[in-house]
Amino acid sequence: MADETAQVGPAPAAPEAGSATAPGAGQTTGGRREGGYGGGRDGGRGRGGPGGGRGPRRRDGDFFEREQSDLTEKVIFINRSSKVVKGGRRFSFSALVVVGDKKGKVGLGLGKAGEVADAIRKGNEDAKHNMTNVSLKDVTIPHEVLSEYGGARILLRPASPGTGIIAGKTVRAVVESAGVKDILSKSLGSKNAANVAKATLTALQNLRLREQIYKERGMQIRPRAKQAAAALVEQVTT
Repeated sequence: MADETAQVGPAPAAPEAGSATAPGAGQTTGGRREGGYGGGRDGGRGRGGPGGGRGPRRRDGDFFEREQSDLTEKVIFINRSSKVVKGGRRFSFSALVVVGDKKGKVGLGLGKAGEVADAIRKGNEDAKHNMTNVSLKDVTIPHEVLSEYGGARILLRPASPGTGIIAGKTVRAVVESAGVKDILSKSLGSKNAANVAKATLTALQNLRLREQIYKERGMQIRPRAKQAAAALVEQVTT
């Protein structure tokens, strides 16, 4: 056989540190990929690289209370339920949302979906469809009222100016959305958020102003004693 002579060429230059061909920059060496934190496999998502990670975190302020035009949306409660299926567990979410304009109009809605954001959106739409007017006297309620819904019992009482809202988080969310700023309340029954919110809304719907009661009974509003006395003094002096 004829002797074959291998031609020996110049040795390849060592790659410079930081170059695209240096190990550790996503190149394959010895059948094993040396990828860094900046990129994942096959140029995909990695830990901390561009496009990777979990994305920006949602702030609680943006999540639980938002103002849309003249309406205020508040998420009262989010419930998670799970169903065991062949492949594992399937989760679903329900969101209880209250919407109001803080001028005597408020609504309560419940949304269910496979994602939290979708459940809140459905609850917001349902609350807008269920909005109703409530009777207020300035920034408080005209009289005391007791309401029941399921196992929840809610007592609401008018308060003097500057008192504020003395209530739990569920009752506070409903009365604030309606526009109440001074009120006293007490929860006397169940602490279930849905029943407490519905009992509070029922109590607000049962409120009646003095003018409305007289009109329903077909009576005329008589001036109070002080007003009548002041009018009489004015007539005498003139």
